[in-house]
Amino acid sequence: MNATQPQRNYNCKDEELPVISKFLSNSLKRDLLDFTGYSPRFNLAYVEGFDAKITYAINLINPQEETIERKLINDGIHSRMSTLIDPINRLNGYISFSSDIKLSTADFGVSALRSAITSNNAENVMVSLPVVNSNITKYEVALKAQGMSDELIAQFADAALTIDVDYHKQHTIVSNRRGIVQNNIGTFNDLYNQLGEIITVGKILYKSSDPAKLQDYTFSHLKNEIHPASKTPVLPPDTKIEKE
Repeated sequence: MNATQPQRNYNCKDEELPVISKFLSNSLKRDLLDFTGYSPRFNLAYVEGFDAKITYAINLINPQEETIERKLINDGIHSRMSTLIDPINRLNGYISFSSDIKLSTADFGVSALRSAITSNNAENVMVSLPVVNSNITKYEVALKAQGMSDELIAQFADAALTIDVDYHKQHTIVSNRRGIVQNNIGTFNDLYNQLGEIITVGKILYKSSDPAKLQDYTFSHLKNEIHPASKTPVLPPDTKIEKE
């Protein structure tokens, strides 16, 4: 790491920080009258500034145009994977017909490929598909003797090429985005510092008077609000600022 690169002040994932901040922003808007009563610095401009930092952080992590591009690439990968189901069924038949092929469909790589496609696991498809293609090449004469066409062989070869290209294109987008985020750690630290200020005042206001609201200003509780099973944290809905 570059010696001049700022260190993270926060103990959560980069992509979690704006989500946690969004939860906190909703609580702040709900309780803004209490915060303003404590200190006039907590006004509408303060909330808007906090939200602007959240939006900027979200766009650094997952800008809309990249989200769309990655979705299109991902949809293309899975669409390409699904087109292999019928070719796999046909290949299974040719393998079973040929007495010259001593491999089982599992050893041929077909079983692993089918399983990877069924589970929508592109990484495993990229591992198993080259095995299948290698064995198709090795036993091409025997397979063609049973009726396997050049077009069917090409389907497997073309799928391997296109899935690999698209997968690495998607990986490049993600890798480049990580680099951009890394170069903007100061921005995330600034967001975290304001988050910390809000949490501090929330504890002052509610530690003795409202244990339920206190939870909304506890970092560990906010962090647990993010579903760990989800790779992409889901932003909470906006909360409107209550008026007197």
